[in-house]
Parts: sequence; structure tokens; C-alpha cells
Amino acid sequence: TDTTPKPLLPVRGKPLMQWHLEALARGGFHRVVVNTAWLGEQIADRFKGGLAPEPLLDDPAQRSHRESPALHYSHEGLDFGAALETAGGIARALPLLCPLQAAADTHATATDDATRQVFWVLAGDVFTPDFEFHQSAVARFVASGQLAHLWLVPNPAHNPRGDFGLDLSQGAAAGIGQALNLPADDPRPRYTYSTIGLYHRALFEAPFCPIPAGNPLGVKAALAPLLRAAMDQSRVSAELYTGAWTDVGTPERLRALNGD
Repeated sequence: TDTTPKPLLPVRGKPLMQWHLEALARGGFHRVVVNTAWLGEQIADRFKGGLAPEPLLDDPAQRSHRESPALHYSHEGLDFGAALETAGGIARALPLLCPLQAAADTHATATDDATRQVFWVLAGDVFTPDFEFHQSAVARFVASGQLAHLWLVPNPAHNPRGDFGLDLSQGAAAGIGQALNLPADDPRPRYTYSTIGLYHRALFEAPFCPIPAGNPLGVKAALAPLLRAAMDQSRVSAELYTGAWTDVGTPERLRALNGD
């Protein structure tokens, strides 16, 4: 990664980040905001012509899934010289993630307005080839009134203590419960945050986040403190994802994915 940003590393024949873009397109999500820092100009250059070509697909439905999402960029490296961490980066990109609806749009419904306030977040350096982005997940999240919904995974070897707890005792939809900010001495199991989640813009506004939308000063801020504060108010839901998932954080993990 001295010369290539991690999201462009080749995994099983295509850039790591492309797996995400294709999965989002399959789910009907065609507008993507990309935060870049280290060598970020390579990402914009790589995808300026759309997704990498594949052999011609005979199924028209499959061809529609290959439509390139519209990519918008928040270039943290160019603007501030370094990455702003996750919460700082989201605050910076918030005007792109949740653009204000034009007052002249008389056809917008309350549901439309609510949906415009939520967005997916996922890291460009994880590999999760089977994860499905569903419109129904967005609708369920909007209706829940929560500030975030996280997908947690069983703890990998490099994060044995996990990140957050999961309480499934409240009778929520099957497999969905409350994410828990567990004290260090709490014996309940913890799981690792997959980096995939649905978020409401209110988590990145006062009182949870003091950074103004657009983050004009380039404040660096981690996401975990915001999530923990919201968990303490029972405002974060979660579910366990047991499909294939790898944090491509080392050359060894990259080689293992590629069968080297």
C-alpha cells in the first residue's frame, strides 16, 4: 500500500472496493459518496470510467446490476492533508450524504424526507462478497427511529475481545436487538463491528457530534465514542452477520483471500 490505496488492491480479479460498488448496485443503491485520503486520487481515476469490465452478461437483469453507481468524492487528503477518521470524515461528507431537499419539490412525501436522512456506511478495505444491501433494511431502519444499525461479526483472531455487545431479549424482529456499550468487566460476549451500518444524520449532529456539517476545519474524530454514547441511550440496533467477512488489514490476509 505504499503505492496503492487499500480499496484498489486486487481481490479475486477485481479491486476490493468494486465488490462493494457492485453489491450496492444490486440492491438498487446507485449514489455513492467516497471518502479518500492516502493516494485517493488513484481511486477517483480508477473509477472515472465506471466499474471494471466483465464478459458480456446475457441476462438483462444481471446487466442492470452492472450499472456503475454515480460516485461523489470527499477528498480528505487533498483538502486537509490526511484522513479525518470515520466520524470526522462522515461529518465532512454529510452535505453530500444528506443533501437538503429543495423546497420546490412538492412531490416529496414524509417517507421520502425521512429516507433522505439515512445512509449506508462501510469501509473500503473489508471483503464481504455475500453481503446484500436491501431497500427493506433501509425502510425498517427509518421506521425504527434509531440513530444507527450495525452489522456485527464473530470476532476474528486480530480482535478477540470484540467491540460491542448484542441484546436480543427485547422481542425485536428475528435476529435484531440492541447494540450494547459493555463495561470492560462485563462477562457478556462482544462482537466485532463489521464496518457496515445504516446511520441517521442526527448521530452526526448535536448533542452526539459537535462538528458542524461539512467539517470546515477538518476536525479528526473517531466513530466509536458517538456510537457508545448513542448505545447508552438505547438508540443503536444491531444484528449478527455470519457470512464471509475479512478485514484486509495485512498482506497475509490479502494473500489468503487470493489463494497465494
